[in-house]
Amino acid sequence: MTRLEPEVFARFALNYLEKLDYDPVSRTAYLNWTPPLDPEPAQIAVVSAGSSDMPQAAEAIRTLAYFGAPAKPFIDIGVAGLWRLLERVEELKTFPVVVAVAGMDGALPSVLGGLVPGVIICLPTSTGYGVSKGGETALHAALASCAPGLAVVNIDNGYGAACAAFRAFNMIRRARTAHG
Repeated sequence: MTRLEPEVFARFALNYLEKLDYDPVSRTAYLNWTPPLDPEPAQIAVVSAGSSDMPQAAEAIRTLAYFGAPAKPFIDIGVAGLWRLLERVEELKTFPVVVAVAGMDGALPSVLGGLVPGVIICLPTSTGYGVSKGGETALHAALASCAPGLAVVNIDNGYGAACAAFRAFNMIRRARTAHG
């Protein structure tokens, strides 16, 4: 389940509450879910510009975990502290798929697009104030990026970003398997 607010979760019947793995940060819940005993190494990176983008990043991370595609989080490494991103760029280059989560001016996806070779899914967030306009600035920045080949989902759509990342990774995995 996605977009499950804590006050709605609290109203579930007790017999369901016992079966739900709920995370209030991402507002997601799994029903009768058991994590894989031996998960594969993360092949998808979820990179957030700021810690205030955590709800959307967490939604993407939890969705990918449910799909059996663990993601490695890189939190609070946006352009406001560019050195934090640059310290991690060599590691980020190893991921075939990257979800770039950013609000405010939405610059992170463009910067990543110029630095890493993998598929980049842009997840603009409503984080910000003033001219950020509830995520519209970040969305427009992602759509207008001069970094070629970025894919963009709607504002705050962590679930959609995870689905796009999972589809891309599945095709990469299929190609790797076909070519030995």
